[in-house]
Amino acid sequence: MESYRNPVLVAAVVVPPAVCGLLIPFRDNFDNANLALLLVVVIVAIAAFGVRPAGILAAVSSAVWFDFFLTVPYNSFDIRHRDDIETTLLLVVIGAAVTEIAIWGRRQQARASRHRGYLDGVITASQAVAAGGSTDELIDQVRAELTAVLGIDGVRFVAGGKLSGAPVLNADGTVTRGGRVLKVERDGLPTNAEIELAVQHAGEVRGRFLLTAAARIARPDLEQRQVAVALADQVGAALSTHQPLHP
Repeated sequence: MESYRNPVLVAAVVVPPAVCGLLIPFRDNFDNANLALLLVVVIVAIAAFGVRPAGILAAVSSAVWFDFFLTVPYNSFDIRHRDDIETTLLLVVIGAAVTEIAIWGRRQQARASRHRGYLDGVITASQAVAAGGSTDELIDQVRAELTAVLGIDGVRFVAGGKLSGAPVLNADGTVTRGGRVLKVERDGLPTNAEIELAVQHAGEVRGRFLLTAAARIARPDLEQRQVAVALADQVGAALSTHQPLHP
């Protein structure tokens, strides 16, 4: 976003008065509401970039210069007609609403892209299991996927089924510590201990991924944590027939 944030902010300030200036020759021949609709198009175009300050700025700028150039008395910030006051206020309200909708849409798009990435990771791991390749390579691949999906510092694999009593990422995606469910979305993953993610198949634990989130607060949502469990299960399926070359 930073690459286009500043140009969009500049456009939010410059474009509305420029458009209002271009509409001056038509202000006596068209209803002000119709002229305002053209400014709405400008606001929507700027808001579509999903930069909240730019969208709000475009709305306010449009309202101000609409008042100055296109309402009687012209070239004045005075507004004497009720309809013009309502139109000016609507420009601001519409601009704010459109900006929020644009930001929501961009967030949904980003979320869909992340979901696709998660799915691709699980599919890749499944294909590796089906191909019967090296379990060590699969473990390394899943370690990288887990680090990316959960946004943590690192992951290591330990063979064997004994759990140490550390915080646990459970099969349902919850994280517990001493039997207490942690609020990961609010507080983040524990930073003072490794988090255990069991690698299991058919109810039998084959090993553990130990997750480290010490350098920064990681707050993976439930879906991300469930993806992590699915990735670990792929390794469990592979280990049901093969053992890794190293612990």
